[in-house]
Amino acid sequence: MKNRHLFLFGGSPPFSKKFGEKFADLSLNSKGKGKVAILFIERDGWEEYMKLYTSKLEENNVERFFYLPLTPTLDHAALQELSSCAGVIISGGETELYRNYIVDTPIGKCVKELYENGAPVAGFSAGALISPSNCVISPIDNSKNEHLFLNGLGLLSDCVISVHFSKWIEEENLKAALAKVNVRIGYGIDDDEGLYFKNEILSETEGDNYYIFKE
Repeated sequence: MKNRHLFLFGGSPPFSKKFGEKFADLSLNSKGKGKVAILFIERDGWEEYMKLYTSKLEENNVERFFYLPLTPTLDHAALQELSSCAGVIISGGETELYRNYIVDTPIGKCVKELYENGAPVAGFSAGALISPSNCVISPIDNSKNEHLFLNGLGLLSDCVISVHFSKWIEEENLKAALAKVNVRIGYGIDDDEGLYFKNEILSETEGDNYYIFKE
């Protein structure tokens, strides 16, 4: 069984230096000759914004990228190309939409299969929130202004994630989520922080701005 690699970031791109190098190295050593998929919700200026995701990887010899705009309808050809990628980035933005377009869809199934076969997955903000089995969305992060508890991708279990932790003053929300979904650990990740999980175990961090709460 191959090792599994998950990078979670509390804010927006770019990759941090160390984790950019690590993600690139893992992608180049996976299948697909280093082609990395970037899953995002299209908005004006997205082409320029993608450079924030690709810059650190290009510095570390990743040359091929597949840009997959998420929509309610599935493009079968795009799904086939996603399945050939050696790494996956799930972008930030409106968390509910990312969750609706990825979790419990063929795209989500493909991402999980890639992950289980050793392709590194990175989630920025919304991408980090949808990665565990429990996707907990803060009241500040949705139109209903209430705590949402939804199914996630399931790349991690027995934990909940909070992003923009200090900026959004998330400690009480994270503690409430821990009690609500009855999991063991809550990770609060600040904007300039990254966490790396190897085989679902927190193995490395980059930055000093993360918080761990245990139920």
